[in-house]
Amino acid sequence: MIKEGVFLGKRYEILGRIGSGGMADVYKGKDHKLNRYVAIKVLKSDFRTDEVFIQKFLSEAQAAAGLMHPNVVNVYDVGQDRGLYYMVMELVEGITLKDYIEKKGQLSAKETISISIQMVTGIQAAHNQHIVHRDIKPQNIIISKDGKVKVTDFGIARATTSTNTISASVMGSVHYTSPEQARGGIVDEKSDIYSAGITMYEMVTGHVPFDGDSTVSVAIKHLQEEVPSPAEEVPDIPYSLECIILKCTQKNPENRYLNCEDLILDLKRSLVDPEGDFVYSGIYGNTGDRTVVMSTEEMERVQNRPYDDEEYDDEDYDDEEDDDEDSRYEKNRKKNNVDPNTKKIMKILMIVAAAVIALAVIFMIANAAGLFKGGAGTTQTTSSKVTVPDVTGMTEEEAKEALNKKKLGMVVSERKESEKYEKGEIISQDPGKGKKVAKNTEVKVVVSTGKKAETISVPDVTGKDEDSAQKALEKANLVVTSEGQYDDTVEEGKVISTDPAAGTEVKEGSTVKMYVSLGAEPATVPDIVGMWSEDAVNALYNAGLNPGNVTEEYSDKYEAGQVISQGTKADKKVDKGSNVDYVISKGPQTKKVPVPPIAGYAEADARQMLESAGLKVGQITYEYSNDFGQGIVIRQAVSGSVDEGTYIDFVVSKGPEQTDPGTDGDGSDEAE
Repeated sequence: MIKEGVFLGKRYEILGRIGSGGMADVYKGKDHKLNRYVAIKVLKSDFRTDEVFIQKFLSEAQAAAGLMHPNVVNVYDVGQDRGLYYMVMELVEGITLKDYIEKKGQLSAKETISISIQMVTGIQAAHNQHIVHRDIKPQNIIISKDGKVKVTDFGIARATTSTNTISASVMGSVHYTSPEQARGGIVDEKSDIYSAGITMYEMVTGHVPFDGDSTVSVAIKHLQEEVPSPAEEVPDIPYSLECIILKCTQKNPENRYLNCEDLILDLKRSLVDPEGDFVYSGIYGNTGDRTVVMSTEEMERVQNRPYDDEEYDDEDYDDEEDDDEDSRYEKNRKKNNVDPNTKKIMKILMIVAAAVIALAVIFMIANAAGLFKGGAGTTQTTSSKVTVPDVTGMTEEEAKEALNKKKLGMVVSERKESEKYEKGEIISQDPGKGKKVAKNTEVKVVVSTGKKAETISVPDVTGKDEDSAQKALEKANLVVTSEGQYDDTVEEGKVISTDPAAGTEVKEGSTVKMYVSLGAEPATVPDIVGMWSEDAVNALYNAGLNPGNVTEEYSDKYEAGQVISQGTKADKKVDKGSNVDYVISKGPQTKKVPVPPIAGYAEADARQMLESAGLKVGQITYEYSNDFGQGIVIRQAVSGSVDEGTYIDFVVSKGPEQTDPGTDGDGSDEAE
């Protein structure tokens, strides 16, 4: 666990741990460069030497880095500092969907659909980037305080352009895993749709459909048992929502929704028409595919493979076996609770009966008119023409299927914007509904590309703080990114400008980059240690700094006048104009020693006395002296205490001065 106050990358301050997973701990942090709070995911110490886990951790960042969407937790940065691998993400203040379900027990249908639409929209954003999440579950869905639903944790996500198989080591939580993922087979976007269906099931019932004593037993249930209808526990669940959940959780991926877009469309319809019978599924009348029968070899492989059994706090539930495995498809709770297959048979019988009666009437009329009498004039009354169904409002897939049932083809003649129809829905058709046409006729359809993107003027957010500016831009239906820049005139944390600039006309959904002030660009303190005092002063001025308090100290390392140390460390960022204190050398500190009195001593002895005292012999001069014999020190230049090694000058006697040699010894002149 990282202590509070630690900085990563010289930018992100750790404020405290807020969560922990199998591979990493998550901390609340502060980005001091952009002055915002973030979530920091740090790889646990157990895995920091494991190249496989490090690569998996980095791949999560790479998978999520390209996703910028309101329903996805955005990734801002990834790095390494002092052996710590970390990822910086958007901080979402809220609760996980798992905790929310446990808190409420069960969610209402409307709340389930509302959350599901946002959740699947986030999954769709990943799929649009060809990324399969592979671990969709309530623990990885966050509901923010303002009700925004966000998908997070792309730890085992993988691009669909890479290999589609997945090993057990990166298996998602087994309670939500798809049958093909549990089997170790091909995994694509439909696997995420299955997991989303299990998540929806848990929202409406309060628990997962399959539980067991081990992860292997749960995986086998996903492979062999049908997901029970949520209506068995929640009788008042809307029929359309029940059908949506059952379609999402089909064992055969081909029977699920083809993509998130179709699933979102049905979820939105369910809000408008809860009891509607609009969810198409190929499962009815095809009971042979309902249970997957595994071979002995495949069963052994599943039982022997390890699964990631993440912490799961749900209570134990009784696994009551339903004697009729087909109950999920046979139980139609609409209105009168008539069994759907029985209802279908009744419809078919009624149609057949009506057809028989109609044929009988036609036969009687034709017979009365003599049309069935033999002869060259006999004509055939049956027609090969069919009635064109109304396909407006349907998706392309639904329209093609409806027309094919009538032995008609379909061709898209045009794609254009529409205020009425969603993207992919049929706007108009030719021939129109109710027209009689020959079989195999191609019906031309016009498909909607969605509403016309509105153009808006980029709001002026200059001078606003980053959070307020981002909200203003997002309110204008713009996607926002930000970048920090130094600016001497704009306060730190305020917006300098935007790109495109304020007032520019752009389409809704366009990306606008905010340039956020980091404040005045700081000065970098130069390294002045070892410089001569004058050079140090110039270096500080050139860096935009000022000399501060200057003191002197003795130093054996630096000569007198050189900088020994500086108060602010070199390379540190400080405000321009700041003072930097430093210390100047006085040179090495010397010891004081007393000068010995050498007057009256012979020259040789005087030399010895000075050297023994730690002094040096200086200049020696010689003078005549009647008081001191030749070679005796008359006087010395310095006395008292001096620095060790000081040169001492002194004077030595040459003896008495000699007389004039022109006179004799007794002072009398010699006689001639």
